[in-house]
Amino acid sequence: MNGPEIHVEFAPRPALFVPHERRHGTTTVTTDGVSTLGHVVESLGVPLTEVGTLVVDGREVPRSYVPVLGDCVEVREVERPQRVPGAPLRFLLDVHLGTLARRLRLLGVDTAYESTDIGDPALATLSATERRVMLSRDRGLLRRRELWAGAYVYSTRPEEQLRDVLDRFRPDLRPWTRCTACNGLLHEATKEEVADQLAGGTHRSYDVFAQCTDCGRAYWKGAHHEQLEAIVERALAEFSRS
Repeated sequence: MNGPEIHVEFAPRPALFVPHERRHGTTTVTTDGVSTLGHVVESLGVPLTEVGTLVVDGREVPRSYVPVLGDCVEVREVERPQRVPGAPLRFLLDVHLGTLARRLRLLGVDTAYESTDIGDPALATLSATERRVMLSRDRGLLRRRELWAGAYVYSTRPEEQLRDVLDRFRPDLRPWTRCTACNGLLHEATKEEVADQLAGGTHRSYDVFAQCTDCGRAYWKGAHHEQLEAIVERALAEFSRS
């Protein structure tokens, strides 16, 4: 680019994507005079999924705005909670976010997950076809135009990932209603209905069961229930809608 110079300041989250020397304060950017502001911001490394309001000289502008010489631009964070219009709020996670997927399902959040790497084009197409918010740490994937909607997962720690997604989107939480293995809905089941999945000790010790309507997997309050209960209680305390 060798056109008009503009001055850009990034909010903390978008700033994480730009080169270190541009992260603090105002940075000067040379544009080509024809590219939109959205394109300019993205060319600096920021996925548009992580861009909130764009403000030029104190006024809000669309991403299609073409910056001119001397513009002072603020790139703000996505407003929280983020509203995704046009479809029920549901998610699609890539192969690297399996633990997050299971925890979202534990909380009853509709969460599709690809356990194998099917490639960015296929994931983006699936997001658009099923109208799911793509959650990923892959910046390239989040820049694909065919995405329905997307969000960057900032942390590598599952507990922080979950907290961030719940804070950003505030989905309705319905714990213990989805299969953590396949995302299907659960229903109450008798011991007889799931007997073929129970070892001897489990068969003798438990009487309350649920079963997935899709894959048939059986659930009961086993050895890890207290750990799962803690995840649920913490999420409900912090994020459940009134």
